[in-house]
Order: sequence, then structure tokens, then C-alpha cells
Amino acid sequence: MRFALVGAGVIGQVHARLIAGMTDHAELGVVVDTDAGRARKLAGEYGCDALDDLGAACARADVDAVAVCLPSGLHADAAVLALRAGKHVVVEKPLDVSLAAADRIMAAERESGRTVAVISQRRFQPAAAFVHRAVTDGRLGRITSGVAESTFWRGQDYYDSGGWRGTLAGDGGGALMNQGIHALDLLLWMMGEPVEVQAYAGRLAHERIDVEDTVAATIRFASGAIGTVTATTAAYPGLPVRLAVHGDGGSAVIEREDLAYFHSAADARPDDGFDHNQAVPFGGEGGQASIDEAHRDQYLDFIAAVREGRPPLVGTPQARRALQVVLAVYESARTGGPVAL
Repeated sequence: MRFALVGAGVIGQVHARLIAGMTDHAELGVVVDTDAGRARKLAGEYGCDALDDLGAACARADVDAVAVCLPSGLHADAAVLALRAGKHVVVEKPLDVSLAAADRIMAAERESGRTVAVISQRRFQPAAAFVHRAVTDGRLGRITSGVAESTFWRGQDYYDSGGWRGTLAGDGGGALMNQGIHALDLLLWMMGEPVEVQAYAGRLAHERIDVEDTVAATIRFASGAIGTVTATTAAYPGLPVRLAVHGDGGSAVIEREDLAYFHSAADARPDDGFDHNQAVPFGGEGGQASIDEAHRDQYLDFIAAVREGRPPLVGTPQARRALQVVLAVYESARTGGPVAL
């Protein structure tokens, strides 16, 4: 599959490296950026063409798919243009910064019959996949609660490094929209349909930004389960993402991208000589996988989905739901009250 990459910034450089590295499955054919010099620089690293207009790239018959790596508020415009040109699309998270924009992408996807995947690579890490299977198979019993923690540090220079960073128009939000959405997506994947949100947010450690650097929220799910989400870029020096899922028949905790604890009453055997109240190492289920490996695996799932005519594991419905929850968190923090989904 031959890709055009739009957006030659930091995230675009990551995607370019991943695409170029999948030599048996994908090829980077064109780099597009409104900064022609930046496009030529990145394209030169991979021996491909450079353009400053996405429309021109989408008009090429040798382009099969477009990877959208622009500021979040520009995702819909680029994705819709590509879909209407008959190209499949990979969109960096979030889908966009508003539900109206997300719905534009979904409408263009339906009308074109093309495939859209939205980056949420943590679903492709073995520990997350293992816990999801355990939940689906009932090994944790009835799910009662969950915790998603994204405790990061970003210095002021991070927000000052780009004119769109920390702005509502470009970013759509702060610590939750940009950093915490990955762990939030995992929590939603594990716990099902969210129905109500209550949240608080603040800008506590940064200047000259429109968005929060700290947020905490409670989510009530259709099953009755309750989840909590925290996301911050104001916790020096930063900690790994942590996800915990609890049920009346077991618990699982993911830390440092690996399974730190797993206990299932259904798996316990009274005569096996093991204390099932202790944490157990994650072994025999695929082990730990880096973010880069998971990112690659999401690309491979997208390519397979296109070839097999099936939805990707993380498509527009899943991405829209995560975006809807993020926006509900912001609305609840603004109004001080619960927001129904």
C-alpha cells in the first residue's frame, strides 16, 4: 500500500519512519506539508516525492492511502478531502476537536466506501489485548470499576514550541485530549458504553495556553460500573500510564506497558500451591511491546482491514466515542455539573 503523508512535523516523522519500515506491506510515496522546505527535508530522508498541496497528492493514481498527521483541528478537512478522492485514511488521534468535524469524516467514509483508522496504538499492546480478552471472557466477573491514569510532565517549552499547541482551535484541549486520550480509550474498550461524566479541570503549572494541564473525571457506564480518569502534564518528572480494571471475580493492572497484576477467581485452584492474592507476572501471553511496535501493528491492522474489506480495530466509531467523552469531561468541568452522553 502506497501512502501520502500529510504533516511533516514531529508526529509525521514518526509515521514516516513506521511506514517506510514496513517494506513488505507499505511504501511512503509522498510527503505533503504547507512548508515546502520541511516537506522536501522529510521526503529526502526516504527518497520519495514532496508536495505542498494535499489535493495534488490525492490526485495521484499511485497513492492508495493518506496518513493525516496535522494539528488536531485540521484532521477533518484533510481526511474528508482524501476520502472524496477515493483514498483510505489513517488519522492521528484525536479524530478531530469537535463532534461535528468527526461526523464529517464519518459521513465521507460512508459515502466513499473507503476505510478510516484512528491511531490508538495502546490497544495493540499484548497486555491491553490480554486484559480485554479476560474481560470479554468473564474472567474478572462483573466489571465494577476502572482507573486510567496519564501522569505526565511537559515543560513550558513544549507548549511554546508550536503556535497551535495549547490552543483550543488547534489542540481542542490539553492533557486529556492530547495525552490522556490513549488511556481513556483503553478504559472505554474494557468497560463498555459510557453514559455520564462529572469532572474538574485546571491550568496549574503552565502559562500562555488556553487548555487544561490537569483534569480528573468520573465516568458512569451503562452497566453501572464506575471509572475514574486523571490526566496531567503538570506532574514532574512524569510517570508511566496506569490502567486498572476491577470486577467481582478478579482484577488486572497494567503499568509500564506490561501486566503488573492479574487475579481471576475463575482461574484459582485450591491445590495449586500459589497465593492468588499476590501480583502475577505477565508471561506466556506475548510479553511487553513498545509503543512503536504497537503503532506498527495498528498500521498492519489497517492495511489488512482494507484488503479484507473489514473494519479496523480502531475506526471512526471508537474514536468518536473517545472524543465525545473528552468533550463531555470539558463541559462538566466548565459547568460544574454532570453531563449525560
